[in-house]
Amino acid sequence: MIQEEKQEKQPNNPLHGVKLVTILEELVEHYGWEHLAFKVNINCFKNDPSIKSSLVFLRRTPWAREKVENLYVAFLSKNKARNNEKVK
Repeated sequence: MIQEEKQEKQPNNPLHGVKLVTILEELVEHYGWEHLAFKVNINCFKNDPSIKSSLVFLRRTPWAREKVENLYVAFLSKNKARNNEKVK
């Protein structure tokens, strides 16, 4: 019941229920560390990057997390648009 209430409160939030680790893993898989560092200019993506160290930094740095989340939302939108074009 509580889970259903949470989903009803944020039906249009693409980040709802998505863990930060999942966001980061999908972005790294799609872009790679080098291109991700170009898109989001933070040192944890440039110098000896890892999922673990990036998660620590992003959890402690709200502005950086927001940039990564915004990139993820744009990534989802772009993929959704591509998938819609393929269906037509």
